[in-house]
Amino acid sequence: MLPLSRREMLARCGTGVGTIALAGVFADEMPLARAAGLSPDPLAPKKPQFAGKAKHVVHLFMNGGPSQVDTFDPKPMLDKYHGKPIPTGNLRTERKTGAAMRSPFSFKKYGKSGIEVSEIFARTAAHIDDMCVIRSMYADVPNHEPSLLLMNCGDGRQPRPSLGSWVTYGLGSENRNLPGFVVMCPGGYPIVTTQNWRSAFLPGVYQGTYIDSQHTQVDKLIAHIRNTDLSLEKQREQLDLVAALNARHLAQRGDDAQLEARIRTFELAFRMQSEAADVFDLSRETKKIRDFYGDTTIGRQLLLTRRLIERGVRVVQLWSGAGQPWDNHDGLAANHKKLAEQWDQPIAAFLGDLKQRGLFDSTLVQWGGEFGRTPVAELPALNGRDHNHYGFTCWLAGGGVKGGQVIGATDDFGFAAAENKVHVHDLHATMLHLLGFDHEKLTYRYAGRDFRLTDVHGKVVKEMIA
Repeated sequence: MLPLSRREMLARCGTGVGTIALAGVFADEMPLARAAGLSPDPLAPKKPQFAGKAKHVVHLFMNGGPSQVDTFDPKPMLDKYHGKPIPTGNLRTERKTGAAMRSPFSFKKYGKSGIEVSEIFARTAAHIDDMCVIRSMYADVPNHEPSLLLMNCGDGRQPRPSLGSWVTYGLGSENRNLPGFVVMCPGGYPIVTTQNWRSAFLPGVYQGTYIDSQHTQVDKLIAHIRNTDLSLEKQREQLDLVAALNARHLAQRGDDAQLEARIRTFELAFRMQSEAADVFDLSRETKKIRDFYGDTTIGRQLLLTRRLIERGVRVVQLWSGAGQPWDNHDGLAANHKKLAEQWDQPIAAFLGDLKQRGLFDSTLVQWGGEFGRTPVAELPALNGRDHNHYGFTCWLAGGGVKGGQVIGATDDFGFAAAENKVHVHDLHATMLHLLGFDHEKLTYRYAGRDFRLTDVHGKVVKEMIA
């Protein structure tokens, strides 16, 4: 008989091994793996359905909705009509808006492709010949919460797994000591919090692991990453005991996904103590590389992302920050410029670094927000823009993307997608194709039906594929 109950034992033994999200590994080499009655390692590397060029995904998420007409979709007609009503009967906005508002930023052509980009992303534009700019994106509604969930999870209403969870479900991970899906957002959670990277009905190991990237010290980036009281050998003994207790518990209950995820999480937390301390220690990079990215929160985020990708992490999502930084209903000129300055050089450094290290062709990079903004000024301030889901821009690079091109177009004023319209479902279908999956066949059986990221929608945009 054990002198302690299982609950008491877990409470005493769990300290110091990490409190990370339900994501992890529990490989067969652990002595108690089979005894615990676990299914085969769900994060073991898997082959895609067909040969895809992309092996990793990096999502640069500009939460709040950046303005397409101030970044990657120039509209000269806004200069002509500035301060005047737009001559269209199809302008539908969420709030009261006024006359046309020209962009406070200039555009110029970049690269051999001659694609026009705003001055606030001039450094990023140096890579325009490797980027596919989609100017005809559209979503379903002009509200943040459902649009965030649509962009991240493929559904704005129901609890569905995130894109990162689907990718790790399909491909597994290449590293046994780090999460397969990492999310960085400085300063706390964004709107709708962990729903943006949830695994929903997929096993918990596929959920994103959140990191507050405003910090620089490993102990603050990941809580309880080190146990200062016990050696690794003693921790191993404790973990094996906890696994034995959990094995007994699991055997009595059969298929318990939450308990299985908990067992795997304990194991990942133990393993992360060594590798996480290395990957998140940017002092191991040369000063030249650190200066290249910039000693800023965003610069450090992107340098960490490259280090994670190098070590086999499958998906990394980076957020602008907690809340909705790009949601500039007023003060757009100053706020968009400030935000772009935070991202522009680090993005350029990241893309260049991927190329130099031979990682660009296998890493699919996506930039964008949950929707765009109106070409007319919002009342009463007249210096900002309202939400706009009818037409906005995102871009893709690397990972089999055909660069140096523009897909689709909005109308003359940049309000609605008008040519080669690309819905969020189409974007997801295309990204999965680049990773080697038919979006209609990457499914998971739940509640009596086969679910997929794109639900019953989506088509691959073949023009995006190299």
